[in-house]
Amino acid sequence: MKLAEVFTMVVPEERGVGFKAFDGSVAGPPDASVVLDIRTPRAVEYLAGAPSQLGLARAYVAGDLEIVGDPFEAMMRLYPSAKPHLGIGEWLRLVGNFLPAALKRPTPPPQEQKLTGSRHSKGRDAEAIHHHYDVSNRFYRLVLGPSMAYTCAVFPNADASLEIAQEEKFDLICRKLGLRPGMTLLDIGCGWGGMVLHAVKHYGVHAIGVTLSERQAEWGQEAIESQGLAGQAQIRFSDYRDVPEAGFDAISSIGLTEHIGRENYPSYFAFAFGKLKQEGRMLNHTITRPSDAEPSHYRDS
Repeated sequence: MKLAEVFTMVVPEERGVGFKAFDGSVAGPPDASVVLDIRTPRAVEYLAGAPSQLGLARAYVAGDLEIVGDPFEAMMRLYPSAKPHLGIGEWLRLVGNFLPAALKRPTPPPQEQKLTGSRHSKGRDAEAIHHHYDVSNRFYRLVLGPSMAYTCAVFPNADASLEIAQEEKFDLICRKLGLRPGMTLLDIGCGWGGMVLHAVKHYGVHAIGVTLSERQAEWGQEAIESQGLAGQAQIRFSDYRDVPEAGFDAISSIGLTEHIGRENYPSYFAFAFGKLKQEGRMLNHTITRPSDAEPSHYRDS
């Protein structure tokens, strides 16, 4: 079974995606603006082992699969696939041809972290954050720019720089929290301290930020001290669950909820509620999806 035949089974022709593979097979419009190029047998193992965006991403990062043209446009056209509409005979053909590849699966690269301990325990969370964020601050400075902000930004206009857009995001959060001079702020999962620095400098609050990344805490604390803000702010290398203080006027949490696990939402929000003053405010920023109808979207979170 040629790979192009598989492609035509799962990707409708009207999506206009070209295809070529190492086995010499081709499919799709000859003048397609985006082309999926399966370069090695290992790419098939990635795709068969995780037949979703995850498998495609792994093959792409490993260099076994290439996307010719705009990758974003390609993803929009490729997904969702047409697999649910396949007949039983087509499914059996796919399974018969690609089950060996799915069972084989490539050996994970050495840099892929294998976590230990109970999911979302303090130790395992710390291990995961250390692996992801403690690469080096120099690396993240190259990726993120001067703002050192890892979450999405708010662009006030089309010509705004990323740095301006990140400042606009922090300011929008400060305004929504109603921050005023003398108030206290807890920033949960503070990263390199961008929110803490902005709130202290522009709104005169006293702020504590907590992060599970030692490198982030070092960067943030150095920034605080170099700007003469040590009397008003601090960045702690700590699990948010270990913050002893309470009675905060406001809590910000920007991009942390994705990391804590669906089953921990009640305890997370209960913790935050318990740290606020009566009538205090919390702003929780997170990525959501239109529907949780597909259990695979959250069952292992």
